[in-house]
Amino acid sequence: MIPFSPPFINEDVIAEVTSALRSGWITTGPKTKALEKVVGEYVGAKTVLCLNSATAGLELMLRWLGISAGDEVIVPAYTYSATANVVMHCGATPVMVDVNENDFNISIENVKRAITSKTKAIMPVDFAGFPCDYNELNALVNSTKNIYQANNEIQQQLGRIMILSDAAHSLGAHYKGKRTGTLCDATVFSFHAVKNLTTAEGGALCLNLPVPFNNEEIYKSLYIKSLHGQTKDALAKTQKGAWEYDIIEAGYKCNMPDICAAVGLAQFKHYEPIILPQRKHIFETYDNAFKKYDWAIVPPFQTADKISSYHVYPLRIKNVTMQQRNDIIQKIFDKDVSVNVHFKPLPLLSVYKNAGYKIENYPIANKLFESEISLPVFYDLNDEMLQMVINAVVESVEETLYS
Repeated sequence: MIPFSPPFINEDVIAEVTSALRSGWITTGPKTKALEKVVGEYVGAKTVLCLNSATAGLELMLRWLGISAGDEVIVPAYTYSATANVVMHCGATPVMVDVNENDFNISIENVKRAITSKTKAIMPVDFAGFPCDYNELNALVNSTKNIYQANNEIQQQLGRIMILSDAAHSLGAHYKGKRTGTLCDATVFSFHAVKNLTTAEGGALCLNLPVPFNNEEIYKSLYIKSLHGQTKDALAKTQKGAWEYDIIEAGYKCNMPDICAAVGLAQFKHYEPIILPQRKHIFETYDNAFKKYDWAIVPPFQTADKISSYHVYPLRIKNVTMQQRNDIIQKIFDKDVSVNVHFKPLPLLSVYKNAGYKIENYPIANKLFESEISLPVFYDLNDEMLQMVINAVVESVEETLYS
């Protein structure tokens, strides 16, 4: 069976994790701080906070902004549940909008129509690693300052809707010559086990807030918030006589341990030299194989302005019903190839369906979902395995549509 997305684990990764274990320091410490520095230098962010998940990064940022009951946060209907769940955690309302048919990303026109005086943030999602239209989003929030209503001092300082990018998929992607991570107010990457670069579980919050904000001071306050509101972390408390601490708020527990950071540090050494090029090769191989078929809709992954991080290859099958798509998936699995679907749109999930969201209001998201199949993309997927995947897909589609 060809797997869907196993992690990149080589001897360097094993050695770095062993180093953490042998150091006797396995929770947040020097390796986590080193990873924050590496991520910051890689994307060009002003400062970076590593956490135990991307979800934690999104929620911490919303909490810092003071998002609460009565507020609205605009999210795409086509995303993983975490994007909207964090809005719900804050007591606010996720305002879902439909997406672009060509790239699965949030539609700027739909965002524009959804903005109200209650809108406090927009959370675009770089689906499959392909960046959203950040220039247009930044221009939009600046053009709607006249209807923005701040509820606290931080919101007054910002003076407009915040853009918080859910870039879980897009580490290493480019938009107009810049890497994702510095394209808006704050960006959150995921280092979950299936991501291009993993820490087993983890994420990174990249801060890029404008003047008069001090991103270093915000980092410090978010770090405290991620550790129960404690003024000293465990490493600082090990210094001679430095046991005393205070709790200054009822914070959370979402720090990244050094064991996890060790995996990411080792992987980063290989990310640009070999991991991204291999993923690009896989995308190009799929693209060349499938674009010759009338039934295939291949995803965009490189344009004049955008370069993907090659995270998910979302192949679409033209003019199929959802049942036909599901039959194709089953046939592919029967040929010993693992595939997936990204994603069930939020309004199809029980928690949001029961809250009153209706898939009929998001026809593009539903159309994309019913025809999409995510193909395997991982470092060890060699050319022979790639051909097996391609053959399995072609045979399964043609058995379903033409037999």
